[in-house]
Amino acid sequence: MSNTVVMGAQWGDEGKGKIVDLLTREADLIVRFQGGNNAGHTLVVGDTKCILHLIPSGILHEEKQCFIGNGVVLDPEVFCQEIDDFLAHGRVIGPEHLVVSKKAHVIMPYHKLLDAAREAIKSGKDKIGTTGRGIGPCYEDKAARIGVRAGDLTNKELVRTKIIKALQEKNVLFEKLYGLPPLDPEEVLEQIWPFAQRTAAYLGDVSAAIQDGVKAGKSVLFEGAQGTHLDIDHGTYPFVTSSNTVASNAAAGSGCSCAMLDRIVAVVKAYTTRVGSGPFPVELDDVTGTFLQNNGSEYGATTGRPRRCGWLDVVILRESVRLNGPTGIALTKLDVLDGLEELKICTAYIYRDQQVLYPPQEENSLAEVTPVYEILPGWKENISVCRTWEDLPEAAKTYVLRIEALLGVPVSLVSVGPDRDQTIMRS
Repeated sequence: MSNTVVMGAQWGDEGKGKIVDLLTREADLIVRFQGGNNAGHTLVVGDTKCILHLIPSGILHEEKQCFIGNGVVLDPEVFCQEIDDFLAHGRVIGPEHLVVSKKAHVIMPYHKLLDAAREAIKSGKDKIGTTGRGIGPCYEDKAARIGVRAGDLTNKELVRTKIIKALQEKNVLFEKLYGLPPLDPEEVLEQIWPFAQRTAAYLGDVSAAIQDGVKAGKSVLFEGAQGTHLDIDHGTYPFVTSSNTVASNAAAGSGCSCAMLDRIVAVVKAYTTRVGSGPFPVELDDVTGTFLQNNGSEYGATTGRPRRCGWLDVVILRESVRLNGPTGIALTKLDVLDGLEELKICTAYIYRDQQVLYPPQEENSLAEVTPVYEILPGWKENISVCRTWEDLPEAAKTYVLRIEALLGVPVSLVSVGPDRDQTIMRS
């Protein structure tokens, strides 16, 4: 079996959770390789709806092994809460099912406080739209070499020393810049320690587990969070997340060789959404935008914030293809388009009086572009009941095939609803 990376090709919320859940049937090991609990995967299995923020989506399959890689930033309190949520539903998640890399960095209480304080003093267009969960400040401490790593959680004195060192600078910021009281290192330690002790039981060498699994003939599924255009390097900076979301980071964020990445599945929503701030060329502030938002239940799994909605943006997707090299596309939420008279696909931008096929790279340049649209017919049928390619109305097939042609990548899977069986496999 091939090793597969599942990544988002837009601004996140593409439906990666369902695709990971489906492809997990082909894999033995499932690895989350970046981000933190700022991401949310919503899974629907029968009458059960499950929202996961940290634990890989593959955990719903009891016979699989799941891993949280070194590229993830881990909030021990959230991690323990997810474990407890499963327990409340009669499912025990033990270290034999789930392993956390000792190299993963830990989100501390002061990271969350700093994240919220920074966003609170910003106004209007300066707001990034952060979830306030401490993701960015944790990655900052990682780069500054003062972070707490998951492997430290077995050594209370080491964690205490690192907290004291981190708060030397952060308490100055809290007091002098944000007008907040300083944090006491001992109180921070006592707040985090019960969760640290529980998390420590799940620690392991993820790199070795992946290597041993592949040598034994097992296949690996690498699960990303957010989307390509939230990537810290390649996204719509500064309105981005704090990690690399592109497919190539699956290797670095998991601790394995790039040679292990055989197949890359780009998850693409049949229209475009974005949460929070940042330029959004195809945004619809009209009845069609409201239709997409309501029909697609476009509210963030992590924040509950309504998602901004617009037509499918192929310019953005071309860049995703260039950056990720997908071998196939999983097209999600095609059923949300049911009932629209016509559909528009943005095939190019007008930028400074020139037509461009890729996003311009100057900061906030997307705010200057004008979309160029191609119009296709819509369909009236309810396609959520379709289970084969032949079942789809001709207009829906035409829409899918046009996306395939514009991007030069086969659409191998079409999702027509949230449940597992509402999926059309083309290859």
